[in-house]
Amino acid sequence: MYLAKPPYNRGMPELPEVETVRIGLSQFLPKKQVAKVTFDWPKGFPNAASDVQAFLVGAHIAEVRRRAKVLLIDLDTGYTLVIHLKMTGQLVYRDGSQRFGAGHPNHSLVGDLPDKSTRVVFTFSDDSKLFFNDQRKFGWVRLLPTTEVENLDFFQKVGPEPLAADFTADDFIARLMRRSKSGIKAVLLDQTVVAGVGNIYADESLWGAKIHPESKVQDIPREQLVDLYKALRAVLKLSIEKGGSTDRNYVDAEGKRGSYLTFANVFRREGQPCPRCGTIIIKTRVAGRGTHTCPYCQRVK
Repeated sequence: MYLAKPPYNRGMPELPEVETVRIGLSQFLPKKQVAKVTFDWPKGFPNAASDVQAFLVGAHIAEVRRRAKVLLIDLDTGYTLVIHLKMTGQLVYRDGSQRFGAGHPNHSLVGDLPDKSTRVVFTFSDDSKLFFNDQRKFGWVRLLPTTEVENLDFFQKVGPEPLAADFTADDFIARLMRRSKSGIKAVLLDQTVVAGVGNIYADESLWGAKIHPESKVQDIPREQLVDLYKALRAVLKLSIEKGGSTDRNYVDAEGKRGSYLTFANVFRREGQPCPRCGTIIIKTRVAGRGTHTCPYCQRVK
């Protein structure tokens, strides 16, 4: 059994959580042939029946990818399933004793599927299944020509991947400078600047670089922005390694949660001593989000 551990986020999952889902599905789905697809919520599966029959049923899965917080399942027909989990989305793969699950605990991960939250069921030629569950019905699965995926409004606007091998510190700083007069945390959370960075990883990386979240980008020395680049990538990699930052909403197929938050330095640590200097961590509100900082290590520039 493969166990995944997606995320803390009360809303949509963040980059490490979706990457955890991608890694898990990549263990099982490639080369699978889609035999049948059923769904109960047209808005969650807004695809023409003719396209489903021509390009999905009978197709083999080539690869499972991720862009920002969206999953992409490429098919050998030249089409791609674009999956957005949104707030309560969940994917569960089952094949006899093997299973992979990632989603909210109010979904049935260990019980019988499909259940009342199941929106789409993909049945493969070997009788294994992939269930897309979504209690609140905000998520969706779209079938599009692979060449058209990058033309979706979301992908046109979203920034580069922060963990991409070719995404350098210079690239990062240049993108931050597009909003040079804004507070650094607000800029980090802007998905058009850098993809997939949410509240947890903004707080943790800013602490790592000793930057106050309200500091204006233009006032932060370049060497600290380089430190921020390094800290952000390190935090994201650690979270992926630990299986996501699960706190409340997402669990795996056995009800287990990601362990990253047990290693967090400031997030959800208000009232506790800073691991670096011992000053008590405080919680404020910055960029409309609960924000955790060390008032000594992270002073406003």
